[in-house]
Amino acid sequence: MSRAKGNIAEDKACAFLCEKGFEIVERNFYSRFGEIDIIVTKDNVLHFVEVKSGEDYEKAIQNITRSKLSKFIKTVHVYLKKHALDVDFMIDAVVVTPESIELVENITL
Repeated sequence: MSRAKGNIAEDKACAFLCEKGFEIVERNFYSRFGEIDIIVTKDNVLHFVEVKSGEDYEKAIQNITRSKLSKFIKTVHVYLKKHALDVDFMIDAVVVTPESIELVENITL
């Protein structure tokens, strides 16, 4: 996927999350392990969000591989340490398709 398409999907995901009552904390946090697309907060819980887009839900969600999730988790820990945070957090995904946007909370493999 091109960076432009990724940015469009991330913008849609941010708008969707804001409509659901989340507050944007940061976008595109990078570490040597990878990137966190969106960091939001709601009800005193920090949510680290991976945005995936595709022609349909299945194709998009399958792009969250074991390797990708492992790098994502390492990046989450870098973020928490860098900001000296000891808070409740979740790792989520937002799946953006031409027909819908869905939040998948607390993803694991």
